Amino acid sequence: MRFTYAQSMTDPAHYVPLARAAEAAGFTSMCVADSIAYPAESDSTYPYSPDGSREFLEDKPFVEAFVLSSALAAATTTLRVLPFVLKLAIRPPVLVAKQAGSLACLSGNRFALGVGISPWPEDFAIMGVPFERRGKRMDECVQIIRGLCAGGYFEFHGEFYDIQRIKLTPAPTEPLPILVGGHSDAALRRAVRLGDGWMHAGGDDAELARLLDRIDELRSERDDPRSPFEIHVVAPDAYSLDGVKRLEDRGVTDVIVGFRPSYRHGLDVEPLAAKIDRLEQYAQTIIAGSPR
Repeated sequence: MRFTYAQSMTDPAHYVPLARAAEAAGFTSMCVADSIAYPAESDSTYPYSPDGSREFLEDKPFVEAFVLSSALAAATTTLRVLPFVLKLAIRPPVLVAKQAGSLACLSGNRFALGVGISPWPEDFAIMGVPFERRGKRMDECVQIIRGLCAGGYFEFHGEFYDIQRIKLTPAPTEPLPILVGGHSDAALRRAVRLGDGWMHAGGDDAELARLLDRIDELRSERDDPRSPFEIHVVAPDAYSLDGVKRLEDRGVTDVIVGFRPSYRHGLDVEPLAAKIDRLEQYAQTIIAGSPR
């Protein structure tokens, strides 16, 4: 089992020391959140908060995902960094490929690209991208990024993007892992069909079991199942040794752990020292006791 430290919507000055502390404590990865802007008016529903509210996001600081990932990678030597998840469908895929490939190159392949579709029409509107057929657009984005980050010349001719034969240099020296987030059946299919793994956004045990069963089913239907396939989950079981073992038995490769409720209103005022103490306690109790 591998362990990912999750920290977001906190004092931007805390990220680098937290990344160094997580690395020293034995975490494999650290994930960063993505948000472009907070609209003054919106009637959209957030699919992962208990009541569908998004007000918990107001006034929360979000450092741009690639900027923050670069800073964390530069400040560490072994820690893997990944967005959880980048709102890919609202971004130009060639630019994302350039950013992701450059970051993977500079970090010694310590970057994985977690991607998803923003649930909010406002994100698409402010970026000048149509909300309609966003799933198909997302599929094309993933294919373009994979092709361009492979090195060599690549061209693409799809419904949304028509890209002449081009090459991005530098390219990662290892394949860039693309991990797809989302709980819809379309997202699960996309993860298995186009991705190198799936990222879970949380929920109860019964829902996670259903999603893992569906992932297994979809992977079994493939003639050439992509292997290895990463499965990253947010689950209560990640906070006990027995629970970690249960998740591992279900095929989970990475647990994402954090120590502050994601949907809490108000600014994060917990001191940096307390945050470091929490992650070190977890490492001593769980990571040190888990088979590596």
